[in-house]
Amino acid sequence: MSLSVMSSLTVQQAQADLPVVIAGLRAGESVIITDGGKPIARLTPEPRLGQTRKRRQPGSAVGRLTILSEDDEHLKDFTDYMP
Repeated sequence: MSLSVMSSLTVQQAQADLPVVIAGLRAGESVIITDGGKPIARLTPEPRLGQTRKRRQPGSAVGRLTILSEDDEHLKDFTDYMP
């Protein structure tokens, strides 16, 4: 059974082929399970062991934050915690 990025199966198809459906799931894919033509559940894969997010790179967010104004007023709330 071949699955596309967003497939749908009836409850009966899912019950009959569940091991095959699960084995065919890949990252980013999901299967909608329907009953009477209406979606009732979504099956999505969990990340496999050893799959991790992309490693963080220092400085990768440079230029993504814009400070509209310098404001030290909010720091008054933290005076008890400052040396």
